Amino acid sequence: MPRYRRSLTGTTYFFTVVTHRRRPILCDDAVRLALRHAIERVRVRLPFATDAMVLMPDHLHCIWTLPQGDTNFSSRWVQIKHHVSYTCGKLYPMTMSRSRQDRRTSPIWQRRFWEHQIRDEIDMERHVDYIHFNPVKHGFVKAASQWPYSTFERFVRQGIYAADWGGNPACDGMEFE
Repeated sequence: MPRYRRSLTGTTYFFTVVTHRRRPILCDDAVRLALRHAIERVRVRLPFATDAMVLMPDHLHCIWTLPQGDTNFSSRWVQIKHHVSYTCGKLYPMTMSRSRQDRRTSPIWQRRFWEHQIRDEIDMERHVDYIHFNPVKHGFVKAASQWPYSTFERFVRQGIYAADWGGNPACDGMEFE
């Protein structure tokens, strides 16, 4: 297991955000670009650091660190989801339930997301590993380095992971929550 060392200065969270009905659209160019732009825009108004991230076809996982004393991740997600929905909603029309229509809910995202506050360095390591191993776990690639939509390469450049991590025999049978 790599040794991911950094000080946890702000509040750090792991998130899972899922598309509506698990539609496999997040790796499409239009959605990826809209998501990137949304994150950049929101980060200007409500700062946060993206510590690790993986974009899967129907969900994403990421770890954010918010500024000291700031725990308002919900506003950030609302704005990010809204921007992506506004930008790409017409590209992905679908029949929505009456409830979703009444709430003017996007056809792109599930209403909610899952979050977990990172407790310590071991918890951080486990969640970073989980993020980068996710494409292998789901069978999209044989090694983490083969998935283009994650922060894995940044971690390799920083010397946190070996280039063959998450796809070498030492990783076979690794258990992740």
